[in-house]
Amino acid sequence: MIEGIKRGLGVAGFWLWAGAAVGTAWGPGPARASDAADIVRQLNQAFIEVADKVSPSVVVVSVAHRSDFAMAEDDSNPLWEWLPPQFRDQFRERFRRENRGRRNQPPVFDGQGSGVVIREDGYILTNRHVVEGAEKIRVRFKSGKEYDAEIRGVDAQSDIAVLKISAEGLPVARLADSDKVRVGEFAVAIGAPFDLDYSVTVGHVSAKGRSQVIPDPSMDQDFIQTDASINPGNSGGPLVNIDGEVIGVNTLIRGLRTGIGFAIPSNLAREVSDKLIAEGKFSRSWLGLEIRALSQDPEMRELAKGVDDGVVVRGIVTDGPAAKSDLRLGDVITAVEGRQVNTAQQLRNEVRTKPIGSTVVLDVVRNGKSIKIKVKPEEWPEDQATAATARPRSNAEASEDLGITIQPLTQDLAKEHGIEVTEGLLVTDVAEDGLAGRKGVQRGDVLTEVNQRPVKTLREYREALRESDLKKGVLLNLVREGVSRLVVLKDTGE
Repeated sequence: MIEGIKRGLGVAGFWLWAGAAVGTAWGPGPARASDAADIVRQLNQAFIEVADKVSPSVVVVSVAHRSDFAMAEDDSNPLWEWLPPQFRDQFRERFRRENRGRRNQPPVFDGQGSGVVIREDGYILTNRHVVEGAEKIRVRFKSGKEYDAEIRGVDAQSDIAVLKISAEGLPVARLADSDKVRVGEFAVAIGAPFDLDYSVTVGHVSAKGRSQVIPDPSMDQDFIQTDASINPGNSGGPLVNIDGEVIGVNTLIRGLRTGIGFAIPSNLAREVSDKLIAEGKFSRSWLGLEIRALSQDPEMRELAKGVDDGVVVRGIVTDGPAAKSDLRLGDVITAVEGRQVNTAQQLRNEVRTKPIGSTVVLDVVRNGKSIKIKVKPEEWPEDQATAATARPRSNAEASEDLGITIQPLTQDLAKEHGIEVTEGLLVTDVAEDGLAGRKGVQRGDVLTEVNQRPVKTLREYREALRESDLKKGVLLNLVREGVSRLVVLKDTGE
């Protein structure tokens, strides 16, 4: 009989039945079932209260794009590639169809996202990519009220934008301290996916501090990952905790129905939005570095001495702030003003709000020795140097071991190819299957150092190679597009 009950109720049902049978051993069965149901009802009510609390401060953002803004063709947008191919094709066709004959006609609202009110006097937080190329913006509240909105400011590197509407006494969402967010806690997304306004989805915080999500090293990437369902249209909307506090701004998805979405942490969103509201722009400081966490750089981790954690200087912009300091390629930065940094994003976070022109002290490990280096951050430049190309010349020298051909760089060559560096060796050819080619060395790169030894002539280059050991690794300092980069070439015997 017991086996029959177990088959009918399942294992869990059997234990509930058994508990009721023994009575006082586990307590009355019906009471325990009721207690469990009450807990579920409380959790259910908690989600309902979160939706009721936050939804009034969430807005649907409708955008009419300029007739010259071909969003559907902009494959360079780092956020575009996360949309599945079939949906990209659908949106391209939709934009082509809606953009035909739009000149001199009333604006057509062809884009939609989400946003959240952060100040009662009409300031709304959303994504930059939601309002990019907008001719006209309109926001709609859950109550049905609509307002025309203006862009107060945008920040490309964080993908944050702030809108302003003429209204007072608006319901405001509270921004949480995202540093206190815990992996595993509940996460609730509210927004307008696929024109389905005020959709609420529930999941968890899957991870924190996700970086290298977007293939653009200039972007702030410290994302909260969530499995709460996020789709096109959720962008700019809030990701909230069980208390109804905003922990992030929904921004990215990695394919539909994958359970992988990303949100900008609320602390970063607060920092940027406060500046955008106060000044209309976010002036960020920078050092002019290309950096990589030592933990994610096995080549340098093997070569670095006396340091376990930090950030490796892999590139230095030629005319940037770091180039004016004593920093060198291959240095490992371990702290900024005494605050430890182990990832590239941690270093960016520490530098981002430092006063432009102020002196910042970096703790650096170089060749096993700890030193302090002073650098003065500058404002992030809007324009970047243009790429340079080069053609092979007859006085070039090939290195079969490295898989590159180089020649001395003259002032005439530098001027001809738009290269600002006037000393070094020009890379004129790269073997695709060689060591250098596999590490991304390109024609037009300028080689300035081998194993931190300056090389200005072919003779210096040959001497440096003779004293190098490809089995241990050879460090090349290369300049490309105004940035000095560190490349490690190592013969693994493959």
